[in-house]
Amino acid sequence: MQIKIFVSKDSKDFSDYELLDTGEGEKLERFGKYIFARPHEDAVWPKTLKKEWEKIDGKFWSSKKGSKPGWELNVRHSVLDKWEMEYKGIKFLATPTPFRHMGFFPEQAAHWDFIETHLRQGSGEARKIKFLNLFGYTGVASLFALRAGAEVTHVDASKTSLAWAKENQEISGLGNLPMRVIEDDVIKFLEREVKRGNTYDAIIMDPPKFGRGPKGETWKFEEMLPKLLTLSKKVLSERPLFVILTSYATDSSSLTLGYALESTMGNLGGTVESGELCVLEKSNSRTITLANTAVWSIIDR
Repeated sequence: MQIKIFVSKDSKDFSDYELLDTGEGEKLERFGKYIFARPHEDAVWPKTLKKEWEKIDGKFWSSKKGSKPGWELNVRHSVLDKWEMEYKGIKFLATPTPFRHMGFFPEQAAHWDFIETHLRQGSGEARKIKFLNLFGYTGVASLFALRAGAEVTHVDASKTSLAWAKENQEISGLGNLPMRVIEDDVIKFLEREVKRGNTYDAIIMDPPKFGRGPKGETWKFEEMLPKLLTLSKKVLSERPLFVILTSYATDSSSLTLGYALESTMGNLGGTVESGELCVLEKSNSRTITLANTAVWSIIDR
């Protein structure tokens, strides 16, 4: 297993987003024309910038700070509608959500690049690539797969997230391309796909630490990850390209994800890389870790 840092190499590709500064348990980010402060407990150093922190449009308070958790928005922006963001020609909507997220995860840009590059290579073999996005959220990864020519199946338990994903598909001008959007519990969906004999050439999954399916199904990361990976392997095609696993669970490590993926996919050949999804910080040019990830892929296929 190889260890690496996953980071989008060229910040100008993402002109709509910047990680401006970190420190004292927070991160300062620009999303389009808005600047927000959000918790980042790993930032155990002093802040570098001063004035920028005083000009924020909103701040998310964590319950760990002893305050009422949630967003405190500048009075000028007390109600924020969704606004448009763009990365390498793919457009998607952002807004502060009740769970501190903005509707997408900018650190996953490195995976978006990987997905599009590898799917285009696979499509060059004169076959239609089938791409599966599990816990797909608002679908940015799905859009890069669509643009690369894949048939996309996008699964999430949230109606709100699925509707958002369809909005993103439309504003990116990809509405005429094949993307199935399915509201379902991921484990139940995979079990049915195994019975149906449906297979996929590439899979990405971003399972939460804890969650519930549309019918109240309980998801716990530590308990369900082995089953998730086993079922995912069963729906891989005979000529798979890759499996991407990402986790924001604070007590999981990139090595944990890598070993789990390696033990599941090991007999299929290929390689496993594990590491951290990162963003470059503008104030100090530091590489800031925001999530753990592991990628299994077949080389030169």
